[in-house]
Amino acid sequence: MNGAPFSRLDSKKRYLQIALNSTLDEAYKIIQQLPRSERIILEAGTPLIKHYGLEGIRSIRQWYERHLMGLPLVATSQQRQGVSLVSLFSQLLKSSSAVPPPPAPPSAPGQLFPYVVADLKMMDRGATEVELAASAGASAAVALGAAPLESLNAFIEDCHQAGIDAMVDMMNVEFPLAVLRKLKKQPRVVILHRGVDEEQFNKEKMLPLYEIRRIKANYDMLISIAGGDTIKEVQSAIFNDADIVVVWKLFYQNTADTAALASQFLEQIK
Repeated sequence: MNGAPFSRLDSKKRYLQIALNSTLDEAYKIIQQLPRSERIILEAGTPLIKHYGLEGIRSIRQWYERHLMGLPLVATSQQRQGVSLVSLFSQLLKSSSAVPPPPAPPSAPGQLFPYVVADLKMMDRGATEVELAASAGASAAVALGAAPLESLNAFIEDCHQAGIDAMVDMMNVEFPLAVLRKLKKQPRVVILHRGVDEEQFNKEKMLPLYEIRRIKANYDMLISIAGGDTIKEVQSAIFNDADIVVVWKLFYQNTADTAALASQFLEQIK
């Protein structure tokens, strides 16, 4: 398979990906309540990254790692409330020269490792954005399938070299297969995505489930479905052979019920 040399995503399993799109304080509360499961992926969503920069990715990674180890979460008030713009720019300059961490070793039996997706929505400077995400501890980074081919190729190659998974989001891409066929290497994950604004302002817009088997008939890769938040939509995605289901809205509307919600979703995506 073309992709990262080591990936903790198992093609024989189905995953629940929870997008953390709000504040770090909200992310902290949600992580605390999650059931400990190797099948739960956390996403540092685009709004969160724009708000907190690399510190957002780094905090989620640290908190989730401690949670999976059964340790209490530790957070400074700065982490939960945000950081200043001056701090963010300083952080970016330091991180841009950092050496990405080496690929993680295969997990021991019963050992759980955090898997955190950095939803960068990369459109240009693929190599630079991968380096930043990897330096913050991301397990995977996301590029837009509408990006220039040169940027996508650089992005996927650098993910491969950094030991993290390349994910390509096909939101608003009419023919995902046409993009995939032009790539030098294939990403580990393709995301089939109905955007939030599409869902809100175009009620007839459906999740692109029909693309799942079309892509899998041509490539050995994982398919993620984003843009559906109901149990019914999750069931439809899994029925159509999706590997990862991305959800977010319900986890913010019902934060106090996070553990029960996560367990309910995991039951549907076995």
